[in-house]
Formats: sequence, C-alpha cells, structure tokens
Amino acid sequence: MSQTVAIIGSGLIGRAWGMIFARAGWDVRLWDPVEGVATSAVGLCAEGLRDLAAHGLCDDPAGAAMRIAASTTLEEAVGTAAFIQENGPERLDVKRDLFARLDAAAPAEAIIASSSSAIRVSLFTEGLPGRSRCLIGHPVNPPHLIPLVELSGADWTAPETITRARGIYQAIGQVPVTVLKEVEGFILNRLQGALLAEAFRLVSEGYVTPADLDLTVSEGLGLRWSFLGPFATIELNAPGGVEDYCARYTGFYKRLAAEPAPPAVYEGEAVAAIMQQWTSERDLPAKMRWRDRRLAALRAHKASAEKEG
Repeated sequence: MSQTVAIIGSGLIGRAWGMIFARAGWDVRLWDPVEGVATSAVGLCAEGLRDLAAHGLCDDPAGAAMRIAASTTLEEAVGTAAFIQENGPERLDVKRDLFARLDAAAPAEAIIASSSSAIRVSLFTEGLPGRSRCLIGHPVNPPHLIPLVELSGADWTAPETITRARGIYQAIGQVPVTVLKEVEGFILNRLQGALLAEAFRLVSEGYVTPADLDLTVSEGLGLRWSFLGPFATIELNAPGGVEDYCARYTGFYKRLAAEPAPPAVYEGEAVAAIMQQWTSERDLPAKMRWRDRRLAALRAHKASAEKEG
C-alpha cells in the first residue's frame, strides 16, 4: 500500500492536515462534498507550505505542494489510502454517513480517523464492518502549527489501530496523546472548558475585564503552559513536588471545586455583560493570520530549544 492519505473535507482543518502529511512526504488526496472546494484547497495548501517554510517549519514547500491533489469523488480519494482523516461538520448524522461511506470504500488495512472535536467515535461507528480500524484523531486548531493530536477509540477499536495511528502521527511531526477511556470532548476541550467557564464567570460578575483576563493567561499561565503542563508546573512550585503542593495549597482549590461556575455563565445576561466590555476585531482573517505567524514563531523556537537540550 502506498503512503497516501485521504483528507475528507477540505476546509481549514482539512487543508492543515494536507500540509502536515505532504510536508512529511505523503501523497495527499483532498476531497470535499462542495464542488470546487478541494481544487481551491490545493493552491491554499501550497501557499500555507510557503508560509511554514518562511519560519523554518517546512524544508521543501514546492516539493510538498506537488504531492497534494484534489479528487472528484470520495471513493477516488480513499481508493489507495493507507490513512484517512475525516474533517466533516461536527454533526452526528454527517459523521455516521461519512464513516459508512469511508468504511465501504477504503482499503481493508486503512485506518480511518475523525477530527471530531467532541463527538465520541462509538456514536458513529458501532454498526460498521470495519469499526475496529476507526478512531478519533482530534487536532488542535490550527493543526499545522499546534502539533497535539488526541487519539480516542471505542471499546471495539483494535489496540493495534491506536498503536499504528500513534506511530503515523508521530512520524509526520505531530504529538499524539491517548485518551484511555471515551469521554465527550476528550481531554483538551474539557480542560479548556473548565478555564472558559471560570473566565466567563469572573468577567460577567465584574471581577476583571475581558482584556485583563486574556492578559492573565497570555502573560501568565500561558507562558508556563507553553512548555510545561499543569502537573509539571505545580511540581516546580513547591519544594517537595506535587504532594507537597497539594498539602500546602489545595485548600482554595477545594473550595473552588465545591462551587463550580454554573452553565448560566454561557447564557444571555452573562454573555451580554462580557460583550459590553469586549472590543471585537474588525478584521478577523487578518487577526488569524497574525495568530498563525506568532504560533509559527513559537513552534520554531520550541523546536530549536529542544535540539539544544
């Protein structure tokens, strides 16, 4: 079987996956249900690869771009694929339809992964003959700049599927983590959700402005978290490590956990209070491009620091 990947859905996430696999030497076949989207995505991927090269994140952007092509049908895209990355809308009915088609059309040895952000793979693969080769491969937006991929299988996903998928993601330069038990939202979005709920509560109840809350993360927590996780962070914040930290400091956290932010923080009055203070970006695409440039620079710095040890 050739080193071909089928990218099903050629929007922002699909194009990022296309660049990641092509940069790593794979042949990429893009498909999208909307006519013309996959064809347009080929050029957008080439542009994105050139941007990566400008930050030292792609050695041969022209060569990588030549490995990307559009397919006219889903069946054509997956016909010789060793790996399939599905990037359809976050809707259960769509996932069920796509995975039924993919399972019927893909080679028997091909792994089928979904970029689903929260929907568990068991909800749309139970009745498939090839359900053992299906899993979640949830990326972080934008995937070509943030390497984490969450792997989550159903009870029927074969262990070798997870092992093979983890090896493939590592080989293409991503950083896979394994979700040991199925849970809605997987790991990253559940962590993000806990922080967001408290952020919404603190701003909507008048403790801080949204701008200053963002600074608290970007100039505080975010600096540590860009290279240390929460457990590694607290280990370094107490002389005796994690157990010492818990003994010294968790009284407050226990009180906080006893009164978590309620669902209402995401509803009308709370959101209105936030929006009264929030200055929306006039040009969101320009802000996204700025974000991507800063992420590329950070990714390049981290790669350089890792080489230096």
